[in-house]
Amino acid sequence: MTASPHTRSLGYFTDVALRRHEGATVTRHRRHTSVQSPFNPSFWWGNYLLLDEAPTAGTLDAWEAEFRRIFPEAAHTTFGVNLPAAELTDLESLRARGYGAYQDTVLTAARTHAPRTLNRDAQLRPPNTDADWAAVLELRMAVNAADPHGHAPDGYRTFAQGKLGSYRRLQEGGHGTYLAAFDDQGRALSGLGIFDCGDGVARYQSVETHPEYRARGLAGTLVHTAAEWAREHHGTRQLVIVADPGYHAQALYESVGFAPTETQTGLEKRPAE
Repeated sequence: MTASPHTRSLGYFTDVALRRHEGATVTRHRRHTSVQSPFNPSFWWGNYLLLDEAPTAGTLDAWEAEFRRIFPEAAHTTFGVNLPAAELTDLESLRARGYGAYQDTVLTAARTHAPRTLNRDAQLRPPNTDADWAAVLELRMAVNAADPHGHAPDGYRTFAQGKLGSYRRLQEGGHGTYLAAFDDQGRALSGLGIFDCGDGVARYQSVETHPEYRARGLAGTLVHTAAEWAREHHGTRQLVIVADPGYHAQALYESVGFAPTETQTGLEKRPAE
């Protein structure tokens, strides 16, 4: 993969590529990159600063001022760290300032293999109609409602509608596909996106399964099917997926052929409730 000289994290290389496909403005500054998605202002990770180095208690004031300069109306604050394995040396100080930190696992694979439990009951296909996309929205709402750290429903619906609108435009523009598992009533039981990032790299997005339909092999089947789709339609040589290391999804991805490659680090301060 040939990344730009300012993109040192594989996770953020793919993130930024997808934001560009969605229509975001990506601007390089002296020590950071700004990613702006004014068409979806509630998407925190569509409106953030990607820093060349990890922020510290001593640099945070300056970075917050820069964030407010670029995003004067934002209620959130988000910083990515453009390193494959960043160390947050002042983590307790950052948390005291209201920031949540995450260090997700970036996993890669050249290709995948079928999961042990291959689901053959659901219909695996892209959403093609307004009704299909509405079903996917309800899937996302159900997943959020079941999450103990989920967002307020009204605000999350607005965000999810904007995000799915972006996925639909990417799909219709030939940049990849959203793939869902539908039942015979047209309900979306599970879904994910897979999109081309250039240089033979494809990135998964939003792997989700309805809480009432988990443990049926749906997610693993979708991940494998999407990998084969990307190889066939985009000549993908490297698949990238990102997982919370404290959640069971990472083990699922490893079970179909992914291996940890690096860590993706970010800081976010949520809007005041």
